[in-house]
Amino acid sequence: MAILERNDTGAVAHLHMNAPERLNALSDEMLAALQDEFDQLKSDRSIRAVILSGSGKAFCAGHDLKQMTAGRQAEDGGKAYFKDLFDRCARMMMTVQQLPQPVIAQVHGIATAAGCQLVATCDLAIAAEGTKFGVNGVNIGLFCSTPMVALSRNIPRKQAFEMLTTGQFIDASRAEELGLINRAVPAEDLATQTAALAETLAGKLGAAVKIGKQAFYQQMQMPLDQAYAYTGDVMVENMLYRDTEEGIAAFIEKRDPDWTQ
Repeated sequence: MAILERNDTGAVAHLHMNAPERLNALSDEMLAALQDEFDQLKSDRSIRAVILSGSGKAFCAGHDLKQMTAGRQAEDGGKAYFKDLFDRCARMMMTVQQLPQPVIAQVHGIATAAGCQLVATCDLAIAAEGTKFGVNGVNIGLFCSTPMVALSRNIPRKQAFEMLTTGQFIDASRAEELGLINRAVPAEDLATQTAALAETLAGKLGAAVKIGKQAFYQQMQMPLDQAYAYTGDVMVENMLYRDTEEGIAAFIEKRDPDWTQ
């Protein structure tokens, strides 16, 4: 059985982490499998939205502590292994936001440490009521510094710092209040509501969503004047698309657009 399963439904790809006995930890094998699938999705023009979920009791429990302990046995105390591990994890996380397709985290159970980072990294997230989120490394003496990067770009500064320094969990309703997830839904509705959101996204012009997603993350790093200049150029480029012209015409004429992409 594959550690990461992929099932496509129309223009939606569903990636399902399948290591329930390890709480879908981001082991070396899981990181490699996720990186491989995301790399393939970069050039897959047939896919317009991605759902990421986990099997068993948890969405993702973060890094595999048993593997990290084994890595420490190297002559350098694990320094080279740990550097490589966190570099690989960062690359995978950044790839999620570099994809042309929106990625939706379908979250249940727990999402802790790098698992919480993964939720924060995804473009959108829907969680089952009762899901717990945490960056709990401080409880075992390991501050969640890399998860902090994604978390602090999702929720207010003081709330992020509180989570990082106390190691306490927040529930799905609090995660929704803070903006870590888009919404919390009854567990029995999680899959259908996530699929519905994915289908909505997949129904949009893929080229427009691609250019918009890239611009969304780029402009967030810019001063206000640069952001407006950059996004103005993006809109000019978008307006020149044949399918955008068709979309505007269809709206004016009150008909469905005949998109080619």
